[in-house]
Amino acid sequence: MNTAATPAIRPVRAEDIGAITAIYGAQVEGSVSTYEYERPGIIEMQRRMEAIVAQGYPYLVAEIDGQVAGYAYASSYRARRAYRLTVESTVYVDTARQGGGIGAALLHTLIEACTARGFRQMIAVIGEAANAGSVRLHERLGFRTVGVFQGIGRKHGRWLDTVQMQRALGDGDACDPPDE
Repeated sequence: MNTAATPAIRPVRAEDIGAITAIYGAQVEGSVSTYEYERPGIIEMQRRMEAIVAQGYPYLVAEIDGQVAGYAYASSYRARRAYRLTVESTVYVDTARQGGGIGAALLHTLIEACTARGFRQMIAVIGEAANAGSVRLHERLGFRTVGVFQGIGRKHGRWLDTVQMQRALGDGDACDPPDE
């Protein structure tokens, strides 16, 4: 386990995109935490980040000693209006810094930011049922497993299961939202 310094969590800035691209690219090439096959470039990652921010979702980075050590964002779970109060979380940490609490700090702050924006549910889609570290992280922060899709992805020559986890935000579904 990496015992890194406590990260500073802040909103993403344009100059972070190079580090974000490198962190994500390493996951694309070396893991099954994402089912993407081709490493996206800086321009594509910039486009994705701008689209998420423009839609009003939080996009955060963890910084240690002036370096981006990880990032997290929320995005639409599904496009239809009925899902408007549900977000999907995404968290990636630099592989050299995993296990030092960066993912927990990012996810905790992301949960707070989404709750403050009025979202009511957060979904985590964990690419690889065997990713015990990610499952434990989400469980520690109040997520529960709601299902496992078996064999729905294929990467690095093997079939992959995907864990779906869910966490209520704020009042969750205990009361109606103010816009109804």
